[in-house]
Amino acid sequence: MDLTSHDRSEPVAPRRLACTACGSEFSCSLTGSCWCSDESFRLPMPTDSSDCLCPACLRKLAEQQTAASTT
Repeated sequence: MDLTSHDRSEPVAPRRLACTACGSEFSCSLTGSCWCSDESFRLPMPTDSSDCLCPACLRKLAEQQTAASTT
């Protein structure tokens, strides 16, 4: 098995995903430079086999969790 052909220094193209909440398409980068890393809040990764949320749904969920924790 030749592992030298896999150059990890090459940029990885962002994944195209459909939001599990609303179905809208968005990009997700697994290299750590994803749009979600720029957000001011952190939510746990899904544990129910679902995938990421789009920016709008992630922000909405963060607002709901913030409101729930202050009441």
